[in-house]
Amino acid sequence: MGRRRKGRPVDGVVVVDKPPGISSNDVVQRAKRLFDAQKVGHTGSLDPLATGVLPLCFGEATKFSRYLLNSDKKYWVRIQLGVRTDTGDSDGKVVASADATKVTQADLEAVLSAFRGEIDQIPSMFSAIKVNGQPLYKLARQGIEIERESRRITVFSNELVTFCGTTFELRIHCSKGTYIRTIAEDIGQALGCGAHVSALRRTAAGPYDEDDLITLDELASERENGSLDRFLQPISSTVRQWPVVQLSDNTAYYVRQGQPVIVAHAPTSGWVQLEEGTEQQTSRFLGVGEILDDGRVAPRRLVAS
Repeated sequence: MGRRRKGRPVDGVVVVDKPPGISSNDVVQRAKRLFDAQKVGHTGSLDPLATGVLPLCFGEATKFSRYLLNSDKKYWVRIQLGVRTDTGDSDGKVVASADATKVTQADLEAVLSAFRGEIDQIPSMFSAIKVNGQPLYKLARQGIEIERESRRITVFSNELVTFCGTTFELRIHCSKGTYIRTIAEDIGQALGCGAHVSALRRTAAGPYDEDDLITLDELASERENGSLDRFLQPISSTVRQWPVVQLSDNTAYYVRQGQPVIVAHAPTSGWVQLEEGTEQQTSRFLGVGEILDDGRVAPRRLVAS
C-alpha cells in the first residue's frame, strides 16, 4: 500500500506576485503550507531579485505545467550600465567597472536592434540549467565555470521605456528559455562598458498576466477567513489561449481510452482544449489534444476522471 500524501487534494492554478529576495521554490513551499495542499509546483523559476508573475500549479494542474514552461514570457527590466557583476544582476559581486556616461540613447537604440528577432544566447553560469543533474548556479557558487552551448531564442519585442544617464528600462516579450540577465550583459558588452540587471519583473507568463496576481500576504490573510480556494483558477486556464473542441459523451469515452476521434468543425491543425458536454449543457475540461494529419483529434494529456 502506497504512502498517503500529506495535505488535502487541491486542483487549479494560483498566480502569485513573487516578492523580491526569495526563491521561486520558497514561494512554492509557502503556498503549499497556506493551502495545506498535497502537490504544488511552479512553472519556470524567477531569480531571487525578480518579482511578478509566478503561476503555481496545484494537483492535477501540474500535468499541464509543461505548456506554461514552453510559453512566451514578458518582462520589465531596469539595466545599469558601466558595472559588470559575476551573476549579471545586482545580487552579484562587482567584477568590472567602466565609464558609461558617454553612452547616448541613440547608441543604445542602435544596439537594441541586434537583440530583436531570433538570436543565439549563451546561458549564464548563474542559471538553473542542469548539467549532469547539477544546476549551473551551484557550480558557479563553487567557482566552477563550464562551457555552455548557445541556444536559439526569439525576442518578439524589445521596447525602450526610459533612458536616464547610465540606466535604462526595457519591456521585453520573449520565447521560453530567454535569460534577461544575459541580454543585459550582452548589451553592455556591445556598448563597450558592461551592464547588469538592477531590477526585474515578469509581467506575463503564457496566458497569465498582472491582472491575475495575488500576493503571499493576501493569501495568508484569506486563509484566516477560510476562503483561499476562491483564488484557484481552473486547470483549463493553463491553456485558455488554445481553441476548444467540444466532445459528445460517446466521443469523450474513446478519448479517455487514449483513442483519436473525428470531431466535426474541429481545427485543422495544432493543439486544442478538450471539453465534454453534459446533458445539463455545461462543459467539463478533459485535457488537451493535438490535431493529427488526417484531421482526427488525439488526446495528449488528460485530467484524472
